[in-house]
Amino acid sequence: MDRSTLPFENREDAGRRLAEKLRKREYENPLILALPRGGVPVAYEVAKVLKAQMDLLFVKKIGAPGWPEYGIGAVVDGANPQIVLTEEIVRQIRPSPDYIEAEMQRQLKEIARRRSIYLGDRQPIDLKDRTVIIVDDGIATGGTVKAALKGVRKNKPRKIILAVPVAPVETLEELRDQCDEIICLYTPYPFGAVGAFYRDFSQTDDSEVISLMSEMQT
Repeated sequence: MDRSTLPFENREDAGRRLAEKLRKREYENPLILALPRGGVPVAYEVAKVLKAQMDLLFVKKIGAPGWPEYGIGAVVDGANPQIVLTEEIVRQIRPSPDYIEAEMQRQLKEIARRRSIYLGDRQPIDLKDRTVIIVDDGIATGGTVKAALKGVRKNKPRKIILAVPVAPVETLEELRDQCDEIICLYTPYPFGAVGAFYRDFSQTDDSEVISLMSEMQT
């Protein structure tokens, strides 16, 4: 494959191009929520152009009893953390309420640990009545983003916008009723993996997240 023909140089390039599209919409007092880690460099560029506040949005899967890789839902971070369950799977597996509560608390502890690494003692920003723009570096199947959207919706924002550089059309259609607006720069077919559309898709490490979030606080 000739990588010189790919649409995005790197996450920063994708973020700047996404920011230009969002800037034209003139959202009132937007709040940028980045899905770590890969979404952070993209969201940082968006927040700079929009002169917006930026926070991280952690989503941690809840696995089935005895089968942790099989997700039955997720815990979504925030000033008011939310649990989002996949009802049809829960009906099939019937995990006990005690199991769900214990898993939720376990994942909240992990979220708190990661938030502390990236943001120190900074508390999550309240989403109520805010125009929230959720940013990632791309979407493939959309499972994490769907949980994020549902969790954010429970915090009663004024509006939810999903903004990503690249995603398949069918996934965006599945997410459309979970948000008020979707901004996506590139919807290739066939899709494959998100990284296939970046010339440089090297992993975003913890130190980069810490540095970018520190800059957003200055």
